[in-house]
Amino acid sequence: MPAASDDLEARLRASMLALLAGRAATSTICPSDAARAEGGPGWRSAMPLARDVAARLADEGVVEVRQKGERVDVRTARGPVRIARGTRFPQT
Repeated sequence: MPAASDDLEARLRASMLALLAGRAATSTICPSDAARAEGGPGWRSAMPLARDVAARLADEGVVEVRQKGERVDVRTARGPVRIARGTRFPQT
């Protein structure tokens, strides 16, 4: 049986992709959008995992993480970041 964090990780990943797919191709989301959707009332505790998920998606080229419009590594970026579709974002 998978650990609860594995389940939350999968839900955060799916949520990020769904949120981006539901918006214009040039739109961005905040990692907190997915954390709020999947973390419930304690969504803030899901933020570190949400940023980790965004980092892995960025490593895969599925998303880009940006800060002030510039691509950044979410692992080292401090402060708010935005998530945009990457070159390998699934086409619908």
